[in-house]
Amino acid sequence: MRKALSIVALIGVSFSSFSQDVFDVGIRNIEIFFSQTNWDDSLDIYYANGLGDRLVADSILIDGIADQNVGIKYKGNSSYNVNNTKNPMNIKLDYINNGQSIDGYNVLKLSNGFRDPSFVREVLSYEMAREYMPSPKATYAKVTVNGTLIGLYTCVQTIDDDFTNENFYERKGPFFKVENTGISVPGCMGQLGILEHYSDTNCYQRAYEMESTDDWEQLGNLLDTLNNHFTEVENVMDIDRTLWMMAFENLTVSLDGPINSIPHNFYLFKDNNGRFSPLLWDMNMAFGTFTNGLPTPILIADLQELDIFHNSTDASNKLTTQVFSSDRYKKMYVAHMRTILNEQFVNNNYSTRAAALQQIIDTDVNTDPNTFYSYTEFTSNINSSVGSGPIPITGITELMNARITHLQGLNEFTATPPTVSNISSNPTNVLPHSTINITAEISNSNYAYLGYRFKFSTEFEKLQMFDDGQHGDGSAGDGVFGATINVDARDVQYYFYAENSDAGVFSPERAEKEFHQLPAVSGLVINEIMAGNVTAVADQNGEYDDWVELYNGNSFSLNLNGYYLSDNENDLTKWTFPNVSIPANDYLIVWCDTAGGTQSGLHTTYRLSADQEEVYLTTQQEQLLMLFIY
Repeated sequence: MRKALSIVALIGVSFSSFSQDVFDVGIRNIEIFFSQTNWDDSLDIYYANGLGDRLVADSILIDGIADQNVGIKYKGNSSYNVNNTKNPMNIKLDYINNGQSIDGYNVLKLSNGFRDPSFVREVLSYEMAREYMPSPKATYAKVTVNGTLIGLYTCVQTIDDDFTNENFYERKGPFFKVENTGISVPGCMGQLGILEHYSDTNCYQRAYEMESTDDWEQLGNLLDTLNNHFTEVENVMDIDRTLWMMAFENLTVSLDGPINSIPHNFYLFKDNNGRFSPLLWDMNMAFGTFTNGLPTPILIADLQELDIFHNSTDASNKLTTQVFSSDRYKKMYVAHMRTILNEQFVNNNYSTRAAALQQIIDTDVNTDPNTFYSYTEFTSNINSSVGSGPIPITGITELMNARITHLQGLNEFTATPPTVSNISSNPTNVLPHSTINITAEISNSNYAYLGYRFKFSTEFEKLQMFDDGQHGDGSAGDGVFGATINVDARDVQYYFYAENSDAGVFSPERAEKEFHQLPAVSGLVINEIMAGNVTAVADQNGEYDDWVELYNGNSFSLNLNGYYLSDNENDLTKWTFPNVSIPANDYLIVWCDTAGGTQSGLHTTYRLSADQEEVYLTTQQEQLLMLFIY
């Protein structure tokens, strides 16, 4: 028999790799070359037409890497001005040449630093937000056009298929840019409020930009549920990601977006679980530089002491009014805000990082020929306000240090939340296809639930936990809460949420982005492979086909429901095991001959190559049990 050359056992490995080189924080050098000498006039005309037309650059160099025939347009609202030399840009690398990209990305968005003397707000905001929710990457870029230095920009990842492919299990789905809600649309009563529902989906087509296919009805279903059937909202909206986004925007006083009833600057993407996630966007005016919609005159104290439930009574904003109508969601929201506050601001991580970012760009800001602010304003705006008049641009630490003090004094933050400790499972070793109890000591709580799932591509199921002596929790009233779940062949990913009448808490605190994990103990291995079988072993029909032999080293019979076999790292679920078991300390042969359904025994849908190949045994696409190389 042909023996394996190497066996590699791997747990929790993902083969998805996506280069991030272009967005590694630093300064990209972007050199653009137009054949037209009047390229700026052309871009201004295209912008004024509002049709999305792009001027084709003959070539572009990004850190010396060349692309040809790139489409470029000006972007922005208040940040664009026909008289500016340095206007924000949208660079589409595959505008003409399909598939053209840099490190796998085909669109770069360049912001010009308008209303940000510190030049760190956008990069800093996205960097922190990614710790808690899907958010774009951002770095810096020094841009020249036809050999002339235009200046320093922030370079931001666009929210598109590349973004959803990185942040969601399945990237294709209904996808909308929330761009212009708040407008009056003929035939629709009143104005389109933020996430407001109308029975006629035609009313949405001027307020939302559809980035997918004809999915207006699915958007309408989301808005109908949010507005009219709110108790069912978790069936259509990822409420956890919604709460993280709202908490982050409020904490950082990022008011150019939905929490401030600003009718744009976020996206909606529906994942493979049928739930829409709101996606954070346009953070160039974070940390109090956007003040539209606030009562005038605006004082810095209004920003420092922004109500944590800002716009909770604005009837035109269905996001805030609906979410904040739930006492439980409000506690979850505050718990998320407390986590961000403690991890990023109380310890001054944000100001340390802001200073580090300024060090990276210091020279390029000082030599920028088209900057909107002086070098002195750049260096001072982290800590101090810049500009005169009724609305100066507040310093970042000037805003946030006072905001930290304000928040820590609120009842919502002085209230004592529950504590979660001594997490355990019974049995400790989780066996495939078994029933387990997950428990935790939870003090100062009148309600708790367990969120659990078995793979990244599914949503967490929520199961209430009890301290009643009937849910694997020991004795009733002993402070130990328990829940019972049935596991399959995969690891258990789980978290806890607990609350009392005043406050809530998650464990781990970054849930649902982070979670605890229980490995399913399995002695299942690939024992041997035969490719190019000629005379070694015949199948039930007497044919000498390729085969893979599995061995169950456990002391119990193992059911293979939930396991997969593949010879392709890009398709780890290529062949699914049927409802079959391997007895304890026994073997099972799977024939790789495409004869499934026509012959007895187990037969895959593919053959093996006789010339060095890999075989993967998995429980899910993200979890590889074994890689067998022969």
